[in-house]
Amino acid sequence: MSMNKPDAPVHWLTADEERAWRAYRRMVIAVQARTVRDLAAHGLSEPDYEVLSTLSERPDATSTLREQAAKMGWSRSRLSRHATRMEARGLIRRAPDPSDGRGCYLVLTETGWDTLREAAPTHVASVRRHVVDRLGPEDLAALGRIAEKIADAP
Repeated sequence: MSMNKPDAPVHWLTADEERAWRAYRRMVIAVQARTVRDLAAHGLSEPDYEVLSTLSERPDATSTLREQAAKMGWSRSRLSRHATRMEARGLIRRAPDPSDGRGCYLVLTETGWDTLREAAPTHVASVRRHVVDRLGPEDLAALGRIAEKIADAP
């Protein structure tokens, strides 16, 4: 990533670029706030839901802390602290990772499964209400292409 040198001229955003940037920011903040509010009805945060849902997709509902942190874009220490809180609530448990003495597995518990089964319909309805149903097929396809282009950038 190149940073401008202190004496280099700034390449300011045009009015259209700034309008698009601000619209994107408002969209992300609004959608996130709305989906977070809907998940809160189940006592879950957005990261809680992501951990539960991604673990449910894994064989044996298990993932290493390292893999889960990479998937979420978090540091291992941040996820470890979050996992401690989820473990205290009985949503997940930790198991030793024999291939990594400092690592561990995160395992979805029965309570975690039950919580996910209860929250998933609410989450899907929330995503539909706040994003999917507001867009036509062409807009949704464009959003997917744009999101992938931005997310996949180095």
